[in-house]
Amino acid sequence: MTSIAVEICVDTVESAIAAQAGGAHRVELCDNLMEGGTTPSFGAVAVARELLDIKLHVIIRPRGGDFLYSETEFDIMKRDIAAAKGLGVDGVVIGILDAEGNIDTARTQVLTDLARPMAVTFHRAFDVCRDAFRAIDDLAEIGVDRILTSGQEATAVEGLEMLSEFVTYAADRIVIMACGNLNERNINKVVAATKVKDVHFTAFGEIGSGMRHRNERVFMGGTLRPPEYSRAVTDAEKVRTAIDAI
Repeated sequence: MTSIAVEICVDTVESAIAAQAGGAHRVELCDNLMEGGTTPSFGAVAVARELLDIKLHVIIRPRGGDFLYSETEFDIMKRDIAAAKGLGVDGVVIGILDAEGNIDTARTQVLTDLARPMAVTFHRAFDVCRDAFRAIDDLAEIGVDRILTSGQEATAVEGLEMLSEFVTYAADRIVIMACGNLNERNINKVVAATKVKDVHFTAFGEIGSGMRHRNERVFMGGTLRPPEYSRAVTDAEKVRTAIDAI
């Protein structure tokens, strides 16, 4: 068994179950991964909690786009955290910045306090903040448990140097969790180079639709036009292979 904590990012309960079958230590349940993940439905969280034995973390993000939220959006986040706590979720994943790209410390403190005793992860809003080291200080002072980051680059491999610096700088104050296109081919390299103790990745495989009748002239997804008759679902074997590679 690896000593590295493996978190799988999923967007359905089906994928969460597959992640568990593959040996994941926890899942981050999201909706709308095309926009980086938004808060999943109450029903999805409730069913996931009923069916999973591993830890369940839920993203609290009211919309895609930036991380500068209105008072209405902030109220939604507080209510979603309360709902997650009521369903027995193990952790929430949050991220709020101010207009200057700094951690919105006041609001982050409110959400962190509201979330307890659940674990709190600060998501990749960190990767677009103005000053990463100041952000680590701020989040550690607030009491956030971990930071999800690709080293402020598009992928963890590109961000190796910064990830390693973050781990050293954070020390025992807060956990640095690596993410960004991790897979069975590169995950061991990233872990060895950065000394991270937590990793986060998707492990999707594509499955075809069971629909026999198809109208392929019509698209439901707007300008991006995601496929209507296939979908990405977590592959338990891909999870297992990545864990074996660490």
